[in-house]
Amino acid sequence: MTVLDTAVDPRTPGYPEARNATLDRLDRLDAALEEARAGGGERAVTRHHARGKLLPRERIEMLLDQDAPFLELSPVSGWGTEFPVGAGVVTGIGVVEAVECMIIATDPTVEGTAANPYAVEKIRRAARIASADRLPLVNLVESAAESPGVGTPPGGSIARDLSRLSTRRVPAVCVVFGPTSGDIAYLPALADYTIMVRGHAKLLTHPRPRAGANGSDVRAPAAPADQLAEDERDALRLARQCVRRLNWRKAGPPPRTFPPAEPKYDPEDLLALAGLSTLFDPREVLARLLDGSEFDEFKPAVGAAVLAGWGELHGYPVGVLAAADVPPTAADTQKAVHFIQLANATDTSLLLLQRDDGGALGSPAVDALAHSTVPLLALNTGRTGDPRFAFSWPADGPAGGGDDDGVIDPRDTRTVLGLCLSAVHSAVVAGAGHGGAFRPGKVDQ
Repeated sequence: MTVLDTAVDPRTPGYPEARNATLDRLDRLDAALEEARAGGGERAVTRHHARGKLLPRERIEMLLDQDAPFLELSPVSGWGTEFPVGAGVVTGIGVVEAVECMIIATDPTVEGTAANPYAVEKIRRAARIASADRLPLVNLVESAAESPGVGTPPGGSIARDLSRLSTRRVPAVCVVFGPTSGDIAYLPALADYTIMVRGHAKLLTHPRPRAGANGSDVRAPAAPADQLAEDERDALRLARQCVRRLNWRKAGPPPRTFPPAEPKYDPEDLLALAGLSTLFDPREVLARLLDGSEFDEFKPAVGAAVLAGWGELHGYPVGVLAAADVPPTAADTQKAVHFIQLANATDTSLLLLQRDDGGALGSPAVDALAHSTVPLLALNTGRTGDPRFAFSWPADGPAGGGDDDGVIDPRDTRTVLGLCLSAVHSAVVAGAGHGGAFRPGKVDQ
């Protein structure tokens, strides 16, 4: 391994201003996070607590193992729109009985969730991640009282994404804390195990009507509970017990190195790099992300627009593709395609790092990413290549409702990516060259 030799001098012209710009953006992001955590507002929260009920994040905290991290996804979804910040749904990855699980928790203090497209997309995205990464799904559901006449987005798209879990034999557990209606009712309807709180939980109807013989609406009866809980805390205890009895094991390999070496450079420097208006040398970022700041560059003498190479992140091997601030040449594109082929041949996850729409790699490389099957993580790229996870650093103005899984503090990037790599290793990590449609072929040198 080659240790990256790079350092950010805080006195570099433009860096102090860039760092301050990032801190200002993080202040705005923190304000949006507080708004999301406030749910439906103080009155709604007080009324909810007065009924002896817990808020979604309180339910999640009681579900998770003690001191286990929780990677919340798209926490400020809907920021800057007409819909509530956070969309009335909390989704994320946490550890339950030593098993990494995808968790979906609806917030009954937030009205209008059934008609909120951001809520639907958060649930769908969580289901797709659970399916792709083989993460058991735990649903903590309760609907808010919806206004008369408020409908749900058309389709049944939630049902399609949830159905993929059963086809891939990924279990789903659902705890019903109160009435459920609209598309939220798909979560218990399609779960393998259903736990209901006695006297509070109520599955009103199947979420979608079908026409009867005389044209009237006929709705399927709600399925009975597999277990009844005496209160919310008992329900969460039963949910933990249910996950324990799954006897679930990771299918992917463990970290190659444990404990991993920390980077040799301060992650605080990422604040300045994130605030720059132009592209930076990606090596400066990698020096603050990779274990021991070690990076083996691939074809360093070929092209200047694409940086490629190998490293480890929290002990997991990873291949890195990053775009530099120059137009790609044919040699750059060939290098990128060849590197993607090698990652698939060696069953190595990929990290895509850039600040544009993917064009800096060249269209053949983007096409190669589309046919790659090893896990892909993306930073500051949106969902180029259909990554398992995609995150971005804070930018000017509202963000978080679009094409990534969340806006993160640059200083937390290594931790976030490490949690994601652990999650994707819950599934088999296999390249397309090992049976997929993408066959690594000869690349002209």
